[in-house]
Amino acid sequence: MFQNPSSPVMVRWLLPATAGIAAWMLGQWIPLASPLLIGLVLGVIVVNSPAGRLRIFAGHQTVTKTLLRLGVVLLGLRLSLGDIMALGPRVLVIIAVAVAVTFIATSLIGDRLGLDRGLVTMIAVGFSICGAAAIAAVEGGIKRKNEDVAVAIAMVTLFGTAMIVLLPLASGMLGLSSTQLGVWAGASIHEVAQVVAAATTAGAAAVAIAMTVKLGRVSLLAVAYVAARRRHGGQPVDGARPPVIPWFVVGFMVSAAVATLRILPEPVVHVADFATTILLASAMFGLGLGMHLRSLFPVSFRVLGLSAASTGIAASVSLILTMTLF
Repeated sequence: MFQNPSSPVMVRWLLPATAGIAAWMLGQWIPLASPLLIGLVLGVIVVNSPAGRLRIFAGHQTVTKTLLRLGVVLLGLRLSLGDIMALGPRVLVIIAVAVAVTFIATSLIGDRLGLDRGLVTMIAVGFSICGAAAIAAVEGGIKRKNEDVAVAIAMVTLFGTAMIVLLPLASGMLGLSSTQLGVWAGASIHEVAQVVAAATTAGAAAVAIAMTVKLGRVSLLAVAYVAARRRHGGQPVDGARPPVIPWFVVGFMVSAAVATLRILPEPVVHVADFATTILLASAMFGLGLGMHLRSLFPVSFRVLGLSAASTGIAASVSLILTMTLF
């Protein structure tokens, strides 16, 4: 017996997948907005419209988590640890120190401000690693409010976009070389698309350096997940205690190893890269379905202050190290 394609289970998979493809298509027209952000916005629009009351949008949580975890696994195929190591020990020091200082300082400041611990953790991970993808990867392993996921992603978008403008301006004032700008952009800006946009001002070589440094930060996603879990004391989430290192983080590391060995044909890598974007954008659509605007706004000044401080820390630490070591 074939399953009826109109069944609720099939619809729960088709809806986010369709939204993910739509987000990718829109991303081709809005290059500075990543498909992940567009997917989230689409979900928020749907759930806050009359259509959000339809039963077909109910019970999306399980599908969303599965799509997200599969996307994180494939995300590892974008990494080549060999390329990252080829940058040399100076860049590796910059990546490690910038990520560690940004995560720790953001967590300490957010806790002192009295903000929700889950929100602080997501901002710390998003600003120190890779924006929306990192937030989405860790949110399932910590105690947090659904609405705080959207707030954290909104802060990544707002302050990362500001960096696209401010970082090249500061670079010109400081007289940085294209290499220094590439390293600084990759080590400090939150989203991949934002990194590319900022580094483009210094040419293709700067973009290549910035992207490699950025992927070096992404390679620390597994470490960030463990750090996020430790911040929450390994407490059970939704009645269940997740493993210290869940299967999708292990899959991410295996995929990174496969990418490093370069054993996959180039066409397969391109298909996997596209699938990664679709899976993550689809998952973000599902996360958006849990966000009700009336509970999101207005964003408190404490959240804005923490986000500004985190951005400043990431930018200043990576700049000092870049100017010192290059």
